[in-house]
Amino acid sequence: MNLQVQLKTSYSLFLFFALQFVFGQNITVLEVDSHSPIPGIALYNLDQSKVVVTDINGKASLSIFHSNEIIFLKDFLYENQQFTKTEIASNNAIIYLKLNVESLDKIVISASKFEQNKRDIPQTIVSIGAEAIALANPQTSADVLENSGNIYIQKSQMGGGSPMIRGFSTNRLLITVDGVRMNNAIFRGGNLQNVIAIDPFALDHTEVTLGAGSVVYGSDAIGGVMSFYTKKPQLANSNELEFSVNALTRFASANDEKTGHLDFNLGYDKWAFLSSVSYTDFADLRMGSNGPEDYLRPEYVVTENGEDMVRTNSNSNVQTPTGYNQINLMQKIRYKPTHTLDFDLGLYYSTTSDFSRYDRLLRYSDDQLRSAEWNYGPQQWFMGNFQLTKISSHSNLYDKIQTTLAYQNFKESRMDRDFGSRLRNVREENVDAVSFNLDLEKRFGTKTSLFYGVEYIYNKVGSFGEEQNIDTDTHVLDVTRYPNGATWQSFAAYTSLKYKPSTKFVFQSGLRYNQVWSKANFTANNVFLNLPFNEAQLSTGAFTGTAGVTWFPNTVMQWKLNASTAFRAPNIDDVGKVFDSEPGAVVVPNKDLKAEYAYGVELGLKLDFNNKIILDLATYYTFLDDALIRRAYELNGETELLYDGELSTVQAMQNASKAWIYGFEAGLEINFTKYLQLRSQYNVVGGTEDNDGIEEPIRHVAPNFGRTHFIWKTKQLLFDAYMVYNSELGFNELAPSETEKDYIYALDGDGNPYAPSWHTLNLRTQYQYDKHLSLTASLENITDQRYRPYSSGLSAAGRNLILALKYTL
Repeated sequence: MNLQVQLKTSYSLFLFFALQFVFGQNITVLEVDSHSPIPGIALYNLDQSKVVVTDINGKASLSIFHSNEIIFLKDFLYENQQFTKTEIASNNAIIYLKLNVESLDKIVISASKFEQNKRDIPQTIVSIGAEAIALANPQTSADVLENSGNIYIQKSQMGGGSPMIRGFSTNRLLITVDGVRMNNAIFRGGNLQNVIAIDPFALDHTEVTLGAGSVVYGSDAIGGVMSFYTKKPQLANSNELEFSVNALTRFASANDEKTGHLDFNLGYDKWAFLSSVSYTDFADLRMGSNGPEDYLRPEYVVTENGEDMVRTNSNSNVQTPTGYNQINLMQKIRYKPTHTLDFDLGLYYSTTSDFSRYDRLLRYSDDQLRSAEWNYGPQQWFMGNFQLTKISSHSNLYDKIQTTLAYQNFKESRMDRDFGSRLRNVREENVDAVSFNLDLEKRFGTKTSLFYGVEYIYNKVGSFGEEQNIDTDTHVLDVTRYPNGATWQSFAAYTSLKYKPSTKFVFQSGLRYNQVWSKANFTANNVFLNLPFNEAQLSTGAFTGTAGVTWFPNTVMQWKLNASTAFRAPNIDDVGKVFDSEPGAVVVPNKDLKAEYAYGVELGLKLDFNNKIILDLATYYTFLDDALIRRAYELNGETELLYDGELSTVQAMQNASKAWIYGFEAGLEINFTKYLQLRSQYNVVGGTEDNDGIEEPIRHVAPNFGRTHFIWKTKQLLFDAYMVYNSELGFNELAPSETEKDYIYALDGDGNPYAPSWHTLNLRTQYQYDKHLSLTASLENITDQRYRPYSSGLSAAGRNLILALKYTL
């Protein structure tokens, strides 16, 4: 044997024994700063069929793992890691863990529909956990969003809450519940209150993506995505039944709120059941006593013995009528036959009583209140959601696969009658929505992940309209709000790539193609409208993409840069709606519509000084092209139409505008000690839109707003003193559609409508008596300010005492 052969043989034997050592080696897990061993750390493979735990010396054997198998390490106290045996060997079989001193909301799902580290996402995502929700004591899920500090909420009535995110609102924002799209074919451009159907007591956490999310979610996700994740049934850790209960009761003084909630979990080895019920009753809302008198409610209309009368309000700070009640039900069933397979069934139901659209009841005509009644009927929502999740470490196509099949039914109605009129207009709508999603994740080593999937959505709209005579109780068919039987369909395929070559750099990109079809028949409505067409069919295709990077040049600094495109396809609300958009104007159908597109870029910077001072900054710019907007229109050559007995200017949705929106966000966190903390968030939004060559303010661009919290927390007791503030929007800064609604605004010295600045001082506390019982108390708007958030018809609560008692077993 010559020398060359001997050397090759020796090298091969050495490599063989070295690899045997690597593949069967013991590893040691140490804390990065102190180098002390960390016991109790679990290491496992993708499908969790192999698990080892470090001993008291921080050691564990990896002999059960294959050489090319990805090993995951996850612990809530430390930053998560993943690696192969070879990578461990290159570091002398030692794993160093860095203590996770950031908040525990660092894992997000909404960015790709699978778990990712929040640090890796190039977009800004706001996470709101169950503990934060419980402390804030929100009356609705709209209030959950408002408490984040990044989202502005508009309310036309107490049974409402329409989010505004980065200058966009309503059908340019997407709402999902447990991964299912809530937006439907009649989501409108006006203010929406569908978010209140989601029970805040049933939420596990909420994630809000600020900015476009069309690659993963398709149409409507232009300004942001609000992802609500409800509680999941918990399996038992043994073969015996595990039972848990949460019960809560709450009172609020400003609207005499009386709330009760109960949920309980039955957990077995492979089966789990979670039931939840909440009931809330609100009386009329009292506003503050210090502020513009324009917001007062000096009188209101009552109907007695069939006659409408104006009655003087005994307390003009009480907004009569605004009270309503609501019930939310949820039932979840979970079956997990193996570690790699999970079946989840969710049933959700929400309904309200009738509630007044308060802003419409404020309108006057010739010094007389115009409406005797203007009510929304019960807002009902039902969803059945079946989800299958499979994990596999052997498939070439996926590591994780999730299929979601859902059915939703939405019901809403409107009833209005002018003062002294015997005729009541009634319009009822319902939407049946079916959706199917297939989402997959595939990892290629430890650096690259691929997410991809397909989606199909089908909506069918039912719409009914009639005119009722309250004297004779006769009913006559009238024009419907939407073309009855209209359909809206969408099919899409998407893919997204995540590349993380090191802990300091992450690149993510994605691409989606969406095809949308809508069909509406106007034959029935043409008895009243005489449109020049009987049918509208639209077919719209859209490509959207995103690309972004996250860069950590050092332990202090993190940069994020993201560019994206987004779109919104016309829905049935755009194509076929008939309604009075404002006093003296009526919107009619338009069959010649196409999708609107948005092009945006976002730059973020986060500075973390050893978790003592954290500064989070972001700036963004969005250009909206072919914007769908309500504009003057001609119908059969006429610019006016008699609608509900009133001669009204004709309008229609049209691709008639462009918009430029920009903004800046700043978040600050200072941890003075482990007990005392300051948190602050401030948002600046601006923008204009084109109106026949003239740039005008945009309706859903909120004033500058923010909040600052001083928090003192021990194991059992928490105090939170905070301020909420909002800048002024002058008359010249209001969109034309807002200045026409002068009845909801304060008046400046020239008699023009404007939105004054305001601020509130607030205090809340939470006391954990023992592991079962906790008390939360809040005193909001301590100085009893009278204020009305921008574009709202409802003034906010005055001084408000909230008491909540929770029992957990």
